[in-house]
Amino acid sequence: MLFDFADLSADNVYKLLVSTVVPRPIAWVTTRDTEGRVNAAPYSFFNVMGNDPPVVCIGIGPKKGELKDTGTNIRRTGQFVVNLVSEDTVHAMNITAIDVDPGVDELAMAKLTPLASTTVAPPRIAESPVALECERLAVVELGNGRAVVMGKVLAMHVRDDCVLDAAKCYIDTPRLGLIGRMHGRGWYARTTDRIEIPRISVAEWRAGKAAE
Repeated sequence: MLFDFADLSADNVYKLLVSTVVPRPIAWVTTRDTEGRVNAAPYSFFNVMGNDPPVVCIGIGPKKGELKDTGTNIRRTGQFVVNLVSEDTVHAMNITAIDVDPGVDELAMAKLTPLASTTVAPPRIAESPVALECERLAVVELGNGRAVVMGKVLAMHVRDDCVLDAAKCYIDTPRLGLIGRMHGRGWYARTTDRIEIPRISVAEWRAGKAAE
């Protein structure tokens, strides 16, 4: 079945994208506005895009025709923290997704603990197993109050019991218990159910072809 996006409404394009591009990691973003008030909100149009420099990208949609508070704060201050969402924190994350007025403290609503960051002003979330302190690289305006935020990762916090070897930067990924966003309004996936498929070298591929 072909879906030509030129013939579809934005709502139907959204349904197709979020029901097929899965699972998506969740950026639980904390920012500060110019008055110092903290905002927290989750975004699943998110991923890491490189390591040198370390870059993350977040797609931020509109709120009443304008960019959401997160995008406005990043535009004005240039700083944000991406906290990753574990199964233990998913319900608190869901509370911070409630569409409240600017200036409302979503962390307090969700009974979450702010912790001071080391390189940026916005706090990280203590309950999150991973937090990435970021500075704005660019904001790509997409129109209709939508934008893609590119951020450079300045520092990362990982919960101590999830670090296997700090010197070698080995992390116990399954222990993080992270979740990903699925389709619909309330479906998520665990990252602890996995399969291992080793990468194949050219020599191994050629040997396999010769054996056919």
